[in-house]
Amino acid sequence: MDVVSDAISVVHLGHPASHRVRTRGSWCARLDPYDGAGFYVVLKGNCWLLPDSGVPVPLGVGDAVLLPHGAGHVIADSPVDAAVAEKKAVPFEQWLEQTEQTEQTGPRVRPDHDETEMLCGKYWLDCSRIHPLMAELPEVVHLPNRVGSHLELRAAIDLLAGELDERQPGSCIALPNLLDLLLVYMIRSWMTETTSGVWPSALGDPVTAAALRALHSNPAAPWSNDRLAAEAGVSRPTLARRFTTLVGRPPMAYLTWWRLILAATLLRDTPDTLAAIADRVGYGSPYALSHAFQREFGTTPGRYRAQAASRSPG
Repeated sequence: MDVVSDAISVVHLGHPASHRVRTRGSWCARLDPYDGAGFYVVLKGNCWLLPDSGVPVPLGVGDAVLLPHGAGHVIADSPVDAAVAEKKAVPFEQWLEQTEQTEQTGPRVRPDHDETEMLCGKYWLDCSRIHPLMAELPEVVHLPNRVGSHLELRAAIDLLAGELDERQPGSCIALPNLLDLLLVYMIRSWMTETTSGVWPSALGDPVTAAALRALHSNPAAPWSNDRLAAEAGVSRPTLARRFTTLVGRPPMAYLTWWRLILAATLLRDTPDTLAAIADRVGYGSPYALSHAFQREFGTTPGRYRAQAASRSPG
């Protein structure tokens, strides 16, 4: 796998939730902080995202916004201040129920041009061992709709909107996969737009990117600095300098950390034995993996697996 795919997969839990919302007039909803990532895509009309920390974000037709760290926020028809939002905002789940009931049974008391239509959703994430690429994402990733920009993201939005609307045969498979695709495209779009990110710079550097690609493609291989430098086509000192500068740790230190992250993911997501996991992530024995795991996470693999099972959304 590649770095972005791996960074998402190790924190991704369960199936994402999604809704297509139509609302009219004056409205205001609040979502408290949670362990996950949320998104909004405006299909019609406009609204405002008001994060608990940060500046209000106006959203127009075609705009997408990702909240990768589950930041608390208010979504509203206008840029209300904190005091007004405290009194006016309806809990998000309650607001969703109200809009669904109005759509099904309520009369259209206002003309269509006053309507706002959105896709919104939530990804459940295990933030106990987040990859630094995901950690680097800002609290709010705003991706405005511009002609000719983020074509893959626009295509995914169109497919997702149609799937939510039509509920075609096979939607139980198509919908969660389209939501996962949307998350990938939003992160990819951020990476192409940001000018100061550490990880976009690392993946934009041909030497560091080649080394990361090799480590993520086969983390269990018997890597050494010399072998990795040969894979990247540079000398060992050049690899060490560029990789450490851009990634923040030397290549072999990153590999050790990544192997343990993978081990934690396998403990969470599979019933594999510790011996099988050790073999898959490049450790010579269960004992060696257990010792390194406890040093990194402060708990044994068995306890970690039990704790992960208790945190799972099911």
